[in-house]
Amino acid sequence: MTTLFISDLHLDPERPEVTRLFGDFIDGEARGADALYILGDLFEAWVGDDDPAEIGAFVAARLRALSDAGVPVFFQHGNRDFLVGRDFARRAGATLLAESAVVMLYGRPTLLMHGDSLCTDDLAYQAFRAQTRDPAWRAGFLAQPLAARLAFAAQARAASQQRQQALKHDDRTQFETVTDVSPAAVHATLARYGIDTLIHGHTHRPAIHALDIDGRRARRVVLGDWYTQGSVLRVDADGMMLDTLPL
Repeated sequence: MTTLFISDLHLDPERPEVTRLFGDFIDGEARGADALYILGDLFEAWVGDDDPAEIGAFVAARLRALSDAGVPVFFQHGNRDFLVGRDFARRAGATLLAESAVVMLYGRPTLLMHGDSLCTDDLAYQAFRAQTRDPAWRAGFLAQPLAARLAFAAQARAASQQRQQALKHDDRTQFETVTDVSPAAVHATLARYGIDTLIHGHTHRPAIHALDIDGRRARRVVLGDWYTQGSVLRVDADGMMLDTLPL
């Protein structure tokens, strides 16, 4: 049996082929898994569980069917869908995980994160993240009409894309630094937890990195995004494999 990990699908009506791939994955390979973990950014944007968008209903139905078939589904918030709440989780049959969650994978403790909190060199994003994770900000935002929340999400997404394009154009080295995790943050996090395996997404740089944490061998597994293909990490008692799923 295998445990599956995915993240950064960024499901959006503008990319129906990715939504179809997700549905095929859930109805196919995932049905035979020990569990499915979704480590954030399942959606391109999520402005509240009251959003009646068709894509949210589709995803909830597919995940509920998977859960009802006996496969546990776990969801961790990302930077695009941090407002996914208990109502959506209930409809999807999913268990919400903490921002940093330790799980046992075939006898090995493993730390799961979305990964955005590790990008500590991106000071502008970290300031935005701190603001939007504040409970008072959340309550105020969710109290706004749906149309206003959708407009804010679109504006924030456009601003983020413009900022990244400008940074990439002006200083490619700085762009690569601020949009990736900080090695110091990774080291401090693994040292604090005393765990030798970290799985995260967010950076869209799929790889398995060998690390040395204070003389202890460790590894950082980065899940890929689903913009041009699917990305899945399969873990079983014998090891792990990071693979792509063609559109």
